[in-house]
Amino acid sequence: MTSTSNAPTWWDDAVVYQIYPRSFNDSTPDDATADAIAGDGVGDIPGIVEKLDYIADLGVDVVWLTPVYDSPLNDYGYDVRDYRSTLDEFGTMRDWERLRDGLHERDVRLIMDLVVNHTSSEHEWFERSRRKEDPYIDYYVWRESDDGPPNNWDSLFGGPAWTYDEVRGAYYLHLFDETQPDLNWTNPAVREDVYEMMRWWLDKDVDGFRMDVINFISKTDGLPDGHPSEVVTGSEHFINGPHVEEYLWEMHDEVLADYDVLTVGEMPGISVEDALAYAGTDAPLDMVFHFEHMRLDEGEADPWNFSDWKLTDLKETFTLWQEGLYPDGWNALYLNNHDQPRMVSRFGDDEAYRVESAKLLGTLLHTLRGTPFVYQGEEIGMTNVPFESVDEFTDVETIRYVERMLERDDVENFDDIGDAVRYGSRDNARTPVQWNDSANAGFTTGEPWLTVNPNYTEINVESARADTDSVWHYYRRLIDLRHDHDVLVSGRYELLLPDHPEIYAYLRRGEEQRALVVLNFSTEPSRFELPEEVSVDDPTLLLANYDVDAQDSPAGVRLRPYEARVYLLD
Repeated sequence: MTSTSNAPTWWDDAVVYQIYPRSFNDSTPDDATADAIAGDGVGDIPGIVEKLDYIADLGVDVVWLTPVYDSPLNDYGYDVRDYRSTLDEFGTMRDWERLRDGLHERDVRLIMDLVVNHTSSEHEWFERSRRKEDPYIDYYVWRESDDGPPNNWDSLFGGPAWTYDEVRGAYYLHLFDETQPDLNWTNPAVREDVYEMMRWWLDKDVDGFRMDVINFISKTDGLPDGHPSEVVTGSEHFINGPHVEEYLWEMHDEVLADYDVLTVGEMPGISVEDALAYAGTDAPLDMVFHFEHMRLDEGEADPWNFSDWKLTDLKETFTLWQEGLYPDGWNALYLNNHDQPRMVSRFGDDEAYRVESAKLLGTLLHTLRGTPFVYQGEEIGMTNVPFESVDEFTDVETIRYVERMLERDDVENFDDIGDAVRYGSRDNARTPVQWNDSANAGFTTGEPWLTVNPNYTEINVESARADTDSVWHYYRRLIDLRHDHDVLVSGRYELLLPDHPEIYAYLRRGEEQRALVVLNFSTEPSRFELPEEVSVDDPTLLLANYDVDAQDSPAGVRLRPYEARVYLLD
């Protein structure tokens, strides 16, 4: 069941590995169960099964599998057509069972994506709702209007959040793409169908759910107009709506309380106080994904108007959440995923110091209080992609943004916005995993569904595993370090040097031990001086991303570019 106390749980010291199946690994034709889909350029479930030993060798404890449900793929799986079947190009339910069993045999748990704010417009529920068939008439948010959309809300993908349906003769709400109509959570029958579906998967021995935009499921009664100054007009009426806690508690009591599972809510626009209500002690969920640190380089009026981020702001944000969720909440720690560009290109240096900065960022995520989420390819330091033209992008959010911008008078062509799109597109995270330096990075024997990053000849799993000083081997040590030292799991976080523009340093203070983490977020050397109030009794160097004399004291050191060190102080 979900945590309702401060007692230890199986996921406290766990590390989660996120798999985006479409880009992970395309199965090979000699896998008899995958003959129909092998080598088609699309990653699939049998392809993941082929890499189970790789996942186990990395040392992770949990796999989060992004959607493999049947879908028309307008939003690459986050538009679900059937919650109880797999997409043909990903494989069969028997393939999924092989994946589940193979992970469990290796002591790795499996959590699934739960996408229940919306469905696909091709879902049977929507097809019957638009025809006004009982009992589905009110399964979605419908409004009749003779004067255009019922309110001024925007879709998060751009344009109005309402589309007129000719069959029903009414508008339906979609906070994302028009092919993703929002479910009507005020309808008890909708909620019960969702809970029944969740029980179906939990009875198939999944170990939990990552819940997609789960704090969007409740909308303000009456659906009033939104304030026009909001970045997404209307968001104050559908982010953290009036009944979200009520619905999540109902979900907990009706479903989750009967199972020993991990629940992670993706929740844009939440505060620390919101997080404690959703996932604190005696709360319905276990942890949440917030987005504050992912907004540091985004513009206020236009998220695609990127600017340089400051380390002091990153420290302030992490510290707010580390301190704010202690001791009654738990952080979900991440710097990239399938919806964010590659972290080494965004928060590190993907050129001269790619390896060093990838290790540093990994050190940060694995030594904070919370559960680290590793996104596929992160463990080898994969980078953003030098997309050359708009035709190379497949992500619906990116394409919608480019279309809107090209309609403006001040944007003549793609080159005017190309840098921002290349920097921020979700497609950066979705290019195929780079397994080796053979054709298509060893991802497929066919034509890849999305371009392969041309740096695969240098950055790939095979070369990383052959090099004991690689990012991959460093991640293995990070994961082992977390498993071996409880102070890095449960110790209290204490920020040091909050105003230092280059160094991020903090203590983890446990009941019997203290750990010190020192990170130089700079391409230049920087001197670290331990504050006088921090005593050092008998320091032990636990991990570093450069060669370091084990006798070096952390009291005063000259840190090299993107150097990271972790010490046990007593």
